[in-house]
Amino acid sequence: MASRPTPIDADVVSRRTRELGLTDLGKASIREIKKIVDLIEGDTGQKFIRMEMGIPGLPALQVGVDAQIQALKDGVAAIYPDIQGIPALKNEISRFVKLFLDVDVTPEHCVPTVGSMMGGMAAFMTVNRMWADREGTLYLDPGFPVQKQQCKLLGHGYMSFDVYEHRGEKLRPKLESYLKTGKVSSILYSSPNNPSWICFTDEELRTIGELATQYNVIVIEDLAYFAMDFRQDYAKPGQAPFQPTVAKYTDNYILLISSSKAFSYAGERIGMMVVSDKVWDMRSPDLLRFFSSDQLGHSLIFGAIYGISSGTSHSAQYALAAILKAVNNGEIDFVQIAKEYGEKAKVMKRLFTENGFTIVYDKDLDEPIADGFYFTLAYPGMGGGQLLSELFHYGISAITLGITGSEHTEGLRACTSLIKREEFPLLEARLKQFREDHPIG
Repeated sequence: MASRPTPIDADVVSRRTRELGLTDLGKASIREIKKIVDLIEGDTGQKFIRMEMGIPGLPALQVGVDAQIQALKDGVAAIYPDIQGIPALKNEISRFVKLFLDVDVTPEHCVPTVGSMMGGMAAFMTVNRMWADREGTLYLDPGFPVQKQQCKLLGHGYMSFDVYEHRGEKLRPKLESYLKTGKVSSILYSSPNNPSWICFTDEELRTIGELATQYNVIVIEDLAYFAMDFRQDYAKPGQAPFQPTVAKYTDNYILLISSSKAFSYAGERIGMMVVSDKVWDMRSPDLLRFFSSDQLGHSLIFGAIYGISSGTSHSAQYALAAILKAVNNGEIDFVQIAKEYGEKAKVMKRLFTENGFTIVYDKDLDEPIADGFYFTLAYPGMGGGQLLSELFHYGISAITLGITGSEHTEGLRACTSLIKREEFPLLEARLKQFREDHPIG
């Protein structure tokens, strides 16, 4: 570490790291990084440039807030919601999927969940138990680390590979090499991707869909950053271009759609799980090992979701229903609002690269990577864990790419959401000092 004083006292960083047992920050989870930064900020009174958590940084859509307040005034807090979701929300989810994905799904198979995290957990609990002779999920990495943790908690096996070097025509043989083993029950990825921000093309999604159908595997498509590839305008309901999705190329899909980023409604923990009509009606006798029915849809609702939470917040369902209704009716351009993340990413990437950093995932096939919710960075001569540890002393936090399944273990993932534009001068000053203290040979 640099010999001259740094913005954050080195002794405080060392003490708090020791107390939390984080001997290697490079292996720390997102929430562990958040915890230690909270403690260091409290000890020193110095604010960090917080890039570790994907917390939305924009106000919640007011139409949702108003609807939730009204629902509470109407007394829904005293009433258990139906675990399948209130009809108004299920109908609006179905409309949203048709208008912005150009995909038809019956409202019955559109289910609100306690965020996409719960949707993923419920999907793993059912899909990965449909075939006793299969091991579990294939992750197209890099990805959200907690989704692997969910499989670990359930005792499921999983496989993964970094998809970055297997884009385009290279994807089919790489993907098929795993599916040929007969051990894969589900495939999971995000697009736009967390953390690399690559976006699968329609041809790549066609490849995934065709292979999923051929090998009878269920694709769990995580659309946490819905329509946030700002290079295209996916904001007009019922008009092309639509958000790309594997659902155009296979009926073997479950979609996880978050309300946190696109609608800035993260605090109420409500998301959407959309199950294809075909998958909902799938039957497997192996489900009877855990559930009362051999039908996947029945097991999903009355086994997994019932057992996890008995549904999701009653009032939040009214909020999301109101948001989706306004979006579906073309009254709110949610994509235009979210473009602030991309604008901030453009500035932040410039500040880092001007001070010696490089962008790790810098290409989306042949195009420069888009500006969005996340970007990735590295510094010459440093591994990810060392870089993160060093940046802590300059009041800058992130997570390592190593915990995301990336092969680029020298890099970090940075989130743009919590950085305010008025903090850019502070970020620039700290990066300049970092570069002065860590000259590139």
